[in-house]
Amino acid sequence: MMRKFVRYILEKLYDVKVEGADNFAKAGDRVLIVANHLSFLDALLLAVFLPEKPLFAINTFIAQKWWIKPFLALADTFALDPTNPFATKALISEIKKDRKCVIFPEGRITVTGSLMKIYEGPGMIADKSEAMLLPVRIDGAQYSPLSRLKGKVRLRWFPEVTIRIQEPRRFDVPDDVFGRARRAVMGRKLYDIMSEMLFETSDRNKTLFQSLLDARHTHGGNKKVVVDMERAPLGYRSLMQRSFIIGRHIAGQTERGEYVGLLLPNMAGTIALFFGLQAFGRVPAMLNFSTGLKNMLSACKTAGIKHVYTARRFVEMGKLTEMVEGLEKKGINVIYLEDLRKEIGFVDKMRGMLAGAFFPGLYYKMIGPADPDDAAVVLFTSGSEGAPKGVVLSHANIQANRYQLSARVDFGPTDKIFNALPIFHSFGLTAGTILPLLSGIEVFFYPSPLHYRIVPELVYDTNSTIVFGTDTFLSGYARFAHPYDFYAVRYIFAGAEKLKDETRRIYAEKYGVRVLEGYGATETSPVLTTNTPMQNKAGTVGRMLPGIECRTETVPGIEEGGRLFVKGPNIMKGYLLSDKPGKLQPLEDGWYDTGDIIAFDDEGYVMIKGRAKRFAKIAGEMVSLTAAESLVAAAYPGFAHAVLGVPDKKKGEALLLVTECTDADPSEIVKHAKKRGASELTVPRQVKVVDKIPVLGTGKTDYVTLQNMIADKKGRKAA
Repeated sequence: MMRKFVRYILEKLYDVKVEGADNFAKAGDRVLIVANHLSFLDALLLAVFLPEKPLFAINTFIAQKWWIKPFLALADTFALDPTNPFATKALISEIKKDRKCVIFPEGRITVTGSLMKIYEGPGMIADKSEAMLLPVRIDGAQYSPLSRLKGKVRLRWFPEVTIRIQEPRRFDVPDDVFGRARRAVMGRKLYDIMSEMLFETSDRNKTLFQSLLDARHTHGGNKKVVVDMERAPLGYRSLMQRSFIIGRHIAGQTERGEYVGLLLPNMAGTIALFFGLQAFGRVPAMLNFSTGLKNMLSACKTAGIKHVYTARRFVEMGKLTEMVEGLEKKGINVIYLEDLRKEIGFVDKMRGMLAGAFFPGLYYKMIGPADPDDAAVVLFTSGSEGAPKGVVLSHANIQANRYQLSARVDFGPTDKIFNALPIFHSFGLTAGTILPLLSGIEVFFYPSPLHYRIVPELVYDTNSTIVFGTDTFLSGYARFAHPYDFYAVRYIFAGAEKLKDETRRIYAEKYGVRVLEGYGATETSPVLTTNTPMQNKAGTVGRMLPGIECRTETVPGIEEGGRLFVKGPNIMKGYLLSDKPGKLQPLEDGWYDTGDIIAFDDEGYVMIKGRAKRFAKIAGEMVSLTAAESLVAAAYPGFAHAVLGVPDKKKGEALLLVTECTDADPSEIVKHAKKRGASELTVPRQVKVVDKIPVLGTGKTDYVTLQNMIADKKGRKAA
């Protein structure tokens, strides 16, 4: 009777909803229920809302607290002393009596709002008791005063609470794994199950603008989220007001569903324009202004872009006048934001301001929101190995990748992200812009990652806690940064190119920050794998994110690893190709060929062996150019290097080192290879010294330009 009464009260106060109740019955009789831990409400919620009255495993120290006494009357409890090994055995025996038992694998209430450390014990209990695992997600309780997030999120007395019961599952662990190794496997698998639960239960079937509305509701209209060099912060309310004003005006110049070109840097106005296009059903096409006029025209043709929005000040400071004139000569309508502002009248401004301040959700519904599966943005491949292609990502693609990342990494509203990566790059757009803005995280936008002296100073000045970069950019910052510039930084995430050991070492030793390397592609929205604070292994790019299927195919001549193919909700809608402008070319069967050769270790960490195209066949052996570059970087740290495959009459192909190091000597690289136990086949026997290795705006080496630079030129050979 008391249980029903408490349930009634909680339903009225928190509007509690239970989803997936049928999965509770599917799990059978012997069940270990694992749930995330958000607040002091969690145990009470599960005690009265689960279909049956379960057994709760409670720490004996907690069980003695006065405030837990009332709860003990509502549930069956098992006092578990974590210092007593026999207590765990007793709990296993109890579960073997076909009991349903609840455990919080984190062992404590989260203080980040995200998943925290997962203990191995619950996994071992499930294994020894042969119980079915039933993941349960509690959502909403973190916003109540009974959580431990005061000062970190906007709390309210009675937030809506949802309990989502997932499909039951079992551990699959080989019988020949014992002892500590088995415990480690159990802990890793339980962590995977918990993070998969967070992803699978995420509310990702929404448009980007709808999620912006949700973020405003959750964190408040005054929550500051966008800051740029003008130092005039935008909160959610002002961001929406600007988006409605400019978006409505552009809607009068364009058609719904049209690909609209954006030729703009990282600044607050760009973000408002981006979401203004989203609000009115236009698709931003992010133009890479670092690739030159030829590639820019190719991109516009490929996507069928008729209108390009830019800023006169940006064009002048970026010396892009010739590029803009080239676009106009081809009949593309180039529109300057400065002129656009003059065209927007007082009535337009008032309409947008009122809509953004008082009824943004209603106004968005009146406009007619897009479908989550519709195109949300067009990005263009880097062109590092050929002509760029248009990559069409849907709202659902980007939302999926956003939640895949947040299921593994503890981003939170108290963080401050420094984003100097250009938003025409998928890493800079999704991870550096969309993920934080839709999660209540403040982002400082800086227009260029190439200002190696300025960026570290700004990271210090803005008290940024999370930084995104590539190895090229990070190594540049390391040369000029003060040891205290990264004092507030919790994480640095690196992607887009291989992270050198030297870069990782200098950030750890000089700045006291771990650089977490990840991997992905524009076509995958973009992140596929990443090292995290809880699962990090140097020399790898981390483990696959939840919700991603993968397979590898054998490549002739390559003994270790295979060509990676991936499938999942974050994989693009398709390509736009120049031979069929504006027409989407979807993937066959949803599988995307990354073109990368990868290998998995025993714990599921991914090691990138190189691009399939970036292997040279030397005397019948396939040699990774990426591995050769790593060897040279270790021998001559602090310099930029690139290795190319060139024709050779005797061996078919040979390795050519192009470097900025004037002292680079193949003989010394051979000695270094012997010390590392590396094959001498990975040692470049020819060297070409250049003043500057060309890089793309994304930080990747521009191999196309590099090939042209060294064409028909010979380098020094080893003695």
